Amino acid sequence: MTITNGRIIPPGTDNNEAAPAPPHRPSGIGFGRWWWALPAVALTLVVTYMATAFGAFFAFTDWTGLGDFNFVGFDNFIQVLQDPTLVGSVRNTLFLAAGFVVFTNALGLLFALALNRTLKTRFVLRALIFMPVVLSSVAVSFVWKFIFAFDGPLNQFLGAVGLGNLKQDWLANPSLALWCILAVMVWQSIGFVMVIYLAGLATVPVELEEAAALDGAGVWRIFRSIVLPTIQPSVAIATVLTLIQGLSVFDQVLTLTGGGPADATQTLASQVYSQTFVYGAFGLGAAAALVLTVFILILALIQQFIVRDRAKIGD
Repeated sequence: MTITNGRIIPPGTDNNEAAPAPPHRPSGIGFGRWWWALPAVALTLVVTYMATAFGAFFAFTDWTGLGDFNFVGFDNFIQVLQDPTLVGSVRNTLFLAAGFVVFTNALGLLFALALNRTLKTRFVLRALIFMPVVLSSVAVSFVWKFIFAFDGPLNQFLGAVGLGNLKQDWLANPSLALWCILAVMVWQSIGFVMVIYLAGLATVPVELEEAAALDGAGVWRIFRSIVLPTIQPSVAIATVLTLIQGLSVFDQVLTLTGGGPADATQTLASQVYSQTFVYGAFGLGAAAALVLTVFILILALIQQFIVRDRAKIGD
């Protein structure tokens, strides 16, 4: 076999009968290959990035939504980080985000492991657990608001089992209202996280688990050494999505408590709504929205670095 002028000539083949060189393919991407994406790109730029840019611009002003405005520099951001109510909303946002990531992923993974292979009714149970995901978060929150009411099913159950001393208006208690919101968020999102982990568990080789079991490895050792490193991409996806959802929680807060009692459950997202549409402080609301965006970006990047380092250690 010889190569002549960039062509491979098989043995016994005359040079004149050699196979022709492959056709030349132009390098790069021509306009004709991506023009069809221009409408989507333009729509994304206008609806998402241009709107974000306008919001960032007004974060440095005292605009009230009508009339003229003045540039105030970083005054709005200073107020976000110094006002007790706004600082409390930042703290509540971080609490809900952290709790949502931990509880949703832990419970979602447990359900995925339990309903992965052997259980005969696993398909029915998967559908039942996933069902809350497709429901409106506002509708779900109204149902839970009725459950948490003083004369609701939760207090009635506590009275029926002899725990009447625990009866209270759960959403009116400043120390418990935030936990109630977290419980509703976790309950509705477990099914979504479970599906992500089920997809990851489908890639775990059964042969490796069986071989490890024959070698005497326990359930925890198999999970830690085989299952968890294999589903690492699913862990990364689930934690990032739940982190973003936890930081931007709004529907449950507005529906269950409206930010109360006494602003005990205000989050950055609910503060953006209140400052902008209730108090007319568009500049302050835009600053709070920008702070929330930066929080989501920074924490998502940190989480990605953590997951990536763990994946390298597992390898």
